[in-house]
Amino acid sequence: MKPSRMKLTSMLQSRNVLVTAAVLLMAVASPMLTPQRSVAEEPAPKKASEAVVTLAGGCFWCTEAVFERIEGVNDVVSGYIGGTDPKPNYEKVCSGRTGHAEAVEIYYDPSKRTYDELLKIFFKTHDPTTLNKQGHDEGTQYRSAIFYRSEAEKKAAEKYIEKLNESGDYSNPVVTTLEPATKFFPAEEYHQDYYRRNPNAGYCQAVVRNKVRKTNREFSDLLKKP
Repeated sequence: MKPSRMKLTSMLQSRNVLVTAAVLLMAVASPMLTPQRSVAEEPAPKKASEAVVTLAGGCFWCTEAVFERIEGVNDVVSGYIGGTDPKPNYEKVCSGRTGHAEAVEIYYDPSKRTYDELLKIFFKTHDPTTLNKQGHDEGTQYRSAIFYRSEAEKKAAEKYIEKLNESGDYSNPVVTTLEPATKFFPAEEYHQDYYRRNPNAGYCQAVVRNKVRKTNREFSDLLKKP
């Protein structure tokens, strides 16, 4: 049975409260499971054969869950980028005052997956036409953005967006911003692999699961083998 609209809205708008409650319960139930640091460790330096792309498409739980399923993607790290606060954390970023976006860093093997393929997955699994908003998640922290590391990446993204706008697939223009990649701050440990570790959480059932199903359906040929 689908939840009522009122119930669903309440569920989505309470995401921050649910996360806080979950962390407190973890701390009480098992001190050994309590994160000993407020921010996840920096990802290991990428291998010579790896490339990295940073994308923001709303809640990073969703974006992370989508790309973790893709063959050729070695690691996905949720975090914050594009803001001014030198020490961002979830509470600060959710206030909308730091300028950071919830984003993911995707470490991938370019011999197995191309930059354009990752862009295709990115645009197909979120709405790039809603400014600072994805579903019930609103604020600049939920903006659609591509953080480029080279002029080649920037031009490829510009070309892809131009193609999308000309395709007629959207009734409104794409508002995804192209921003130079600045320092990426990995999010708190409990945000990492969130969907995999919490598949039955309310937000995961109502929102993330639908994105995962869409990925499975539309990109079945790109999924990792069981």
